[in-house]
Amino acid sequence: MFLLVLTCGLLVGTAVILWLIPYVGFGNIHPKLPIIMAIIFASIVLFLIGGGLTLVFTILWGKNLFFNRRIRGVIIRFLFPLLVFVGKCVGMDKDQVRRAFVAVNNQLVLAEVRNVNPDKLLILLPHCLQNHECDVKVTGNVDNCKACGKCKIRHLVSLSKKYNVPMSVATGGTLARRIVVDKKPNIIIGVACERDLTSGIQDSYPIPVFGIFNNRPNGPCYDTDVDLELVEKGMIAVLGKQIGYSKEPGPACIEQAGT
Repeated sequence: MFLLVLTCGLLVGTAVILWLIPYVGFGNIHPKLPIIMAIIFASIVLFLIGGGLTLVFTILWGKNLFFNRRIRGVIIRFLFPLLVFVGKCVGMDKDQVRRAFVAVNNQLVLAEVRNVNPDKLLILLPHCLQNHECDVKVTGNVDNCKACGKCKIRHLVSLSKKYNVPMSVATGGTLARRIVVDKKPNIIIGVACERDLTSGIQDSYPIPVFGIFNNRPNGPCYDTDVDLELVEKGMIAVLGKQIGYSKEPGPACIEQAGT
């Protein structure tokens, strides 16, 4: 009740200020106030323009520019929810906005993080990749997989062992957050649907997450699939020189993973 009353009071106060200032005028409040407000508004505009240009150049050049992590944080925390709201107002599909968000996020992640030690990279997979008829529990330990070939888990386990990268399977967001806390990775390669991937990127910040969308030939959350080549390309791009690979990741890797 206290918070509700406080919020109502703040809203009323804000509404009064927004009405009173244009009605009275800055000059009538204080002679220097118009100049002060012009400087403040100009600073905000320049900051937004500078941040936008930095984001554009980071994406185009694929290199870490000024305050890249902070830019990623602004996009994750503020810009993405705003874009979803605006997209909804103009009739855009929410998943379309989510895919664009993940694509931009992937660009920023690869510009920020390179040459990561294999033990500091975590591959996080959704439980729906496992065949629904399988009785083996892989959420606790992916090595429990019997490699029957009914799903891609066995191939993903092979990639994990090939590059000595930890891999975990999560049944939902709560378990995924617990795994991240326990493993303490420097970067995550996450496989999920549009909704879970975007929420996971937001929940994991400031830990960078390179997102790869799963394929859903049987519908959502049921015997899903993933492009193994994209997962391996993502691992190579992140590990880089740690596995003797110095070539810059191609745009196809980023675009296909996040679009």
